[in-house]
Amino acid sequence: MVKAIFISLFLLTSLSARENPFFPSTGEKDIPLTTNIDEKLPPLKRATLTLPSTARVIEGVTVKYRSLDGSIHSETIELDNAIDWHLPIFISQSYVNEEQKVAVPKKKISKSSKKISSYKKIAGIKLISFYSKDKKLKVITKDTIIRNFLLVKPHRIVCDFKRDTNIKSYVKAMAKNSLFTKIRVGNHDGYYRVVIELDGHYRYATKDIKNGYLFELK
Repeated sequence: MVKAIFISLFLLTSLSARENPFFPSTGEKDIPLTTNIDEKLPPLKRATLTLPSTARVIEGVTVKYRSLDGSIHSETIELDNAIDWHLPIFISQSYVNEEQKVAVPKKKISKSSKKISSYKKIAGIKLISFYSKDKKLKVITKDTIIRNFLLVKPHRIVCDFKRDTNIKSYVKAMAKNSLFTKIRVGNHDGYYRVVIELDGHYRYATKDIKNGYLFELK
């Protein structure tokens, strides 16, 4: 009788025991994985990304993030927009609700603001003058342009104008926010050379205009 009771207790104990006590039993699958990564990180406010001067179009944005289990994933949003490389790209989680936006009345364009948007003289000598507006540069001169081409390091447009003259060398540096950073004029045999230094990498187009030429950066 005692032997039968002992055998019954042994069988009951073996049925309730786990094969490995260090692993969860069947059905206990919702226990989250843990990592040794310190999660005490500051919240994202705003981060900035500055692109090189060769950037013209943003094709997409990819965000790489870490999940609860420590694994790394990424999400991508496809874009196709023109950008100005002078301005940074912002990454932020703060936003203004559409309902909270306050409509700002449009201001009438005054005569003074119209003057700001017009071409401004940035350099010049007796034979030639230079007027800039955004990405455009008007070169006012009576002389014929022989050739023009682009050089790098630094990025600059070189123009040769036909004239037998004996002008002194001329150098004019511009303000820091100008796309055209420096203009140099020098005398050569049968022509004078104009060098227009730029603040980054560009292509350009040129066309004849009244009293000169127009250069437009791309």
